[in-house]
Order: sequence, then structure tokens, then C-alpha cells
Amino acid sequence: MEVVPMSAAAMTWAQLKAYCLAKPGAWQDEPWEGDLVVKVGDKIFAFLGSAPRGPERAASVGLKCGPDRDTADEWLLRYPEAASASAYIGRYGWNSLALGGPIPDDELLAAVDDSYDAVVARLPKRSRPS
Repeated sequence: MEVVPMSAAAMTWAQLKAYCLAKPGAWQDEPWEGDLVVKVGDKIFAFLGSAPRGPERAASVGLKCGPDRDTADEWLLRYPEAASASAYIGRYGWNSLALGGPIPDDELLAAVDDSYDAVVARLPKRSRPS
């Protein structure tokens, strides 16, 4: 198994949140107390949870990582210590990806882009950002 080195200055939760909110039509919501999500239209494309408080709680992001569980499992195979199927919605291709671990920041940002694109593609045309 190949060991992927951790980046020296890993992306923070706040930076990831800002990246998500910079997407066209993106807005933050808190449908459950203390659980921040980022939506486009009326659909979630990133589950950010609550801001981590200290090193004991690692930050992660829930993203649509494929159209189904088989495709999303590629993340689990590549990064078994940093990726897991999301609770309840994992069977639909959603994963939880850890920040500040072995997943390079550019791959995390690409995963955000892919999740956003997948959600936008399923919105009615009138609800898609221009």
C-alpha cells in the first residue's frame, strides 16, 4: 500500500467552508442545530457539521463522491483511514472525507467540485445557478 504524505499546511475547516460558499448559487444552512451544510438551490452538496474545537475532533466534510456506493468506495480504498461512507446516505454515494490527513487538499477541492456539479446537474433547469 502506498503511503500518501500529509501536506505541510493542510486546509482548515474555515477555508473549506469559504471554498464551498464561493460556488455559484451556494448558501449555508443549518437544518439541524449545530450542523452546517452548504446548498445550491434547495439541495445539499457539502455537509460541514460544526466547526472543530481543538485537535481532539478532526474536521471532515460529507460529499457526493459518486452516483452510487460502488463508485464512492474508490475513496475508501485509496484513503481507508481518512474516508468513510456517510451515515444514512452512504448508499447513495456520499462519503465523509477527513481534512488535515492523507487526502491532499487539491483532491478534497476536486471532490467538492464534483459534489457540487453532481447536485447542480440534478436541479431543475430553472433552479440552476447561472
